[in-house]
Amino acid sequence: MPHRRSSLALAKSHPQKRPSFRQRYEELEVRRAELSARLHLLGEAAQRHPGYKRALKLLNDIYRKEKLAQRLAVLQAAAWLIDILEKLVSAM
Repeated sequence: MPHRRSSLALAKSHPQKRPSFRQRYEELEVRRAELSARLHLLGEAAQRHPGYKRALKLLNDIYRKEKLAQRLAVLQAAAWLIDILEKLVSAM
């Protein structure tokens, strides 16, 4: 058949293997731990800010409720919020 791909062509088009569930899970957990450590290093001034509690909620409650595919987006939102808190604390 003219439009049929051979199995050899399929093997060449996908040379990289997708990481396993466990690998992706572990990578996200490492990233979450890094963000949590950054958040705790901000100090007492940042802890009084409402954004601090929201970042904690993102890193703990919301992160745990989401499926693996959505957890990356939750971590990105938490990282953005922690970046803003770091800028606010440095300006104080």
